[in-house]
Amino acid sequence: MTILKILQYPDKRLKRVGVPVENFGPEIQKVIDDMFETHYATPNCAALAATQLDLDIPWHITVIDYTQDKKSPFCIVNGKITYREGEQNEYEGCMSVFPSQLHEKVKRAQKIKVSFQDRHGKPQEIDASGYFAKCIQHELDHLDGYVYLDKLHPIKVERILRKIKKIQRQAKKD
Repeated sequence: MTILKILQYPDKRLKRVGVPVENFGPEIQKVIDDMFETHYATPNCAALAATQLDLDIPWHITVIDYTQDKKSPFCIVNGKITYREGEQNEYEGCMSVFPSQLHEKVKRAQKIKVSFQDRHGKPQEIDASGYFAKCIQHELDHLDGYVYLDKLHPIKVERILRKIKKIQRQAKKD
């Protein structure tokens, strides 16, 4: 397995839309394995979408495991939210957007229903709520070409962009 590079904002590749998976053969299985390997090797990582990674083809795949023991791998391929209910407004971070320095409140549905395929192509449906629902929505946004900053008010984004520039300047000095 291989640890993949996680793209960092403002890399234009973070705007790519996930390519639907049609063939669930060895190539896709290796991508999923590499995604989990990268996920587990990244501190404080709850989930990753293929569009966040330095892949030639950004497949419509996300891997999730936010458990302490990291023994509950969950993979969503070609996922679509089919139902939303309620609202939560919680802090989020992102492995692609200065994860140790930036966290902002993002409005998401409290409960969702998702139809998807598992890593072998078998159709599935799941109900999710709370943190799990937030993770899925965050990752499916990535697969649609969005980062969580895109959900924020423009004035807040402007403030965050100034903070990012400051972080980048400081990193160059160090």
